[in-house]
Amino acid sequence: MANSGISTLTSRPILAVALRYGLAVSSVAAAVGATFLERHYHPFPGFISHFTLVAIAITFWYAGSGPGLLAFLLSGLSSSLLATNHFLAPNFPLKRFIILYAIFSLLVGWFSVVRRRAERLLLEARDNLEFRVAERTGELKKANEQLQNTQAELRLREAYLAEAQKLSHTGSFGWSVLSGHIYWSEETYNIFEYDRTTEPTLELVLLRVHPDDKNLVQQTIARASEARANLDFDCRLLMPGGAVKHLHVLAPALETSSGNLEYVGAVTDVTAAKQAEEKIRQSEIELRQIMDLGPQQVAVLGPDRSRLYLNKSALDYHGLTLEEWRSCPPDRLVHPDDLERAENETQRKFLSGSPCEFEIRLRRRDGQYRWFLFRCNPLRDEHGRPRRWYTAVTDIEDRKRAEERLQNENVALREEIDKASMFEEIVGVSPALHAVLSRVSKVAPTDSTVLITGETGTGKELIARAFHKRSQRCSRAFVSVNCAAIPRDLIASELFGHEKGAFTGATQRRLGRFELAEGGTIFLDEVGELPAETQIALLRVLQEHEFERVGGTATIRTNVRVIAATNRDLQPAISAGTFRSDLFYRLNVFPIEVPPLRERREDIPVLVEYFIDRYARKAGKNIRGINKHSLELLQLYHWPGNIRELQNVIERSVILCETENFSVDERWLSRQPRATGPKSHLGLLSRKAAGEEKEIIEGALRESGGRVSGPSGAATILGIHRSTLESKIMSLKIDKYRFKTESASKNS
Repeated sequence: MANSGISTLTSRPILAVALRYGLAVSSVAAAVGATFLERHYHPFPGFISHFTLVAIAITFWYAGSGPGLLAFLLSGLSSSLLATNHFLAPNFPLKRFIILYAIFSLLVGWFSVVRRRAERLLLEARDNLEFRVAERTGELKKANEQLQNTQAELRLREAYLAEAQKLSHTGSFGWSVLSGHIYWSEETYNIFEYDRTTEPTLELVLLRVHPDDKNLVQQTIARASEARANLDFDCRLLMPGGAVKHLHVLAPALETSSGNLEYVGAVTDVTAAKQAEEKIRQSEIELRQIMDLGPQQVAVLGPDRSRLYLNKSALDYHGLTLEEWRSCPPDRLVHPDDLERAENETQRKFLSGSPCEFEIRLRRRDGQYRWFLFRCNPLRDEHGRPRRWYTAVTDIEDRKRAEERLQNENVALREEIDKASMFEEIVGVSPALHAVLSRVSKVAPTDSTVLITGETGTGKELIARAFHKRSQRCSRAFVSVNCAAIPRDLIASELFGHEKGAFTGATQRRLGRFELAEGGTIFLDEVGELPAETQIALLRVLQEHEFERVGGTATIRTNVRVIAATNRDLQPAISAGTFRSDLFYRLNVFPIEVPPLRERREDIPVLVEYFIDRYARKAGKNIRGINKHSLELLQLYHWPGNIRELQNVIERSVILCETENFSVDERWLSRQPRATGPKSHLGLLSRKAAGEEKEIIEGALRESGGRVSGPSGAATILGIHRSTLESKIMSLKIDKYRFKTESASKNS
């Protein structure tokens, strides 16, 4: 403590020097004084150095080397003076004591220097230590502040985490498998509804697990801990109040540095999500039931047209399960003729993402096809891209049939309008005609097959139309087919239709005349010209009321009344084997023979008036009377072309008539056909090769100046029907206008 005090006092340089040297003087003076006192009490002090040595030691120890040397000199000087004055004992060994003082001074001085050096080093170490302590204290304060800030941030984050866990109903946990120690967050306690002072254990967890899920949870935890695998499972908790919670557990398996297995994960209360899923599932079930019970077919497709869902009505229609439908090839579902069109339509619309609507035929489980209307609408995501395609499929078979029926009737009507019809109504007053009409009125209401016979031009088609108009089928189509006007190779396709690719040029499916006449009447003119294979198909229609398209395999039922006509005597054809007898008997259920015009001359004046009125109005002329001589000529003429020839003569005469009195050029009635009758010419042409047949027709056209119809036309010259000749001209690619040009150049 003294050292510290002196050091403090001597911190100033001048005062320090004064005190140090003053200590030397005062200590020596005190030693000398102590010697005098001892002499006073002891007359002969023997060792003055006791006190002086102490003075020297004190000075060296406290004041340092300089004051110590001064104390040494003063002590030696005082000893010499005392010895000289005989103050000390006689024979005092002054020199030895002076040497002793010197040695003692050196030793004490050395110890003093060593001590002071040690003190200096100690002070430096203390100062350095104090500096380091102060520096470390500052660092610790700074670290403490950072720790406090970190702890505050951690507490804030813990609060955020606790609030987030509370809002998300997700708690965290840690589990050491080896020690069995489990850590729970506050929200985990809330989920399991345990007090926070309770130490969580695996037994407490299993105590809350629903009895139906307990075994599964135990097995899952055991397998995961043995395999050191992650935990990821769902289970239910049964609370003390009876409430059920749905829990999802997710925890990765972690391995500590010592190799112990630990799980750190989360438990989420997904009860609300499960309840929402259950409500959605119930809604989906109800919606699916509504969709399944509804009559409309509904399909759900992916953005790439992948099949996702098809309702029960559609599955029952196709006779497939949902899995079979998803992998079923398109050609098994869609009609082959509609497949390419449907693929192109859907691909284009699906790529553009725009709604689409189209009609195709779908295959039913029994192999039949029905028409359906497809309406496809996309469900888009937030970026506007289609996520799903919802398709509503509506059965439009009845509507399509009605449209086809109406279209077919319109087609048949247009065909009949386009054809040069022979009459607009039956005209005549003769008993022969009345007998025919009487039979027509009796058989027309029935569905009996009728065979009309008679010469060319007698109006057999008009009689057939009368059958149709007076029948119960009058509201449906009347389809007329001239069997002689159609090439033999195409007659079957014309009557029964053909499938796509059935033959060269069949680029698409075509309905036959029997399908066009469904529910109505079909008139087969010149039925005797049918080839043998077509006769068999027609016989099947009459017997079984069914047929197949050319190139097809599907059987088509038909409900058509058949009326046939011929200008030939079919008995010789039956005998020759060119016409089937069983077909004849099927056609000849109710035969009607139309009399030729020469057998009903009473009708000629009426027909003449009818045709004059018809063509005069058409030509814009006013004809008031008929030349009596011309009427007699018309009545006396034998009319080999029958009413058609009469019609042509009247039309020509009206065109050339310049007065109000109708007359006929007698030369027009004196010309006879080149052949004996129409039968021989038609049979002749059918037996000729294509090159010879073309030469015969070109010769007739050259003679008639390119005219096909009329009394002097090529049809009359050859004795065949005008439409038959027109068909042959087209099939043989004959340019009939060339002969008109040649005739005009000759006349010029």
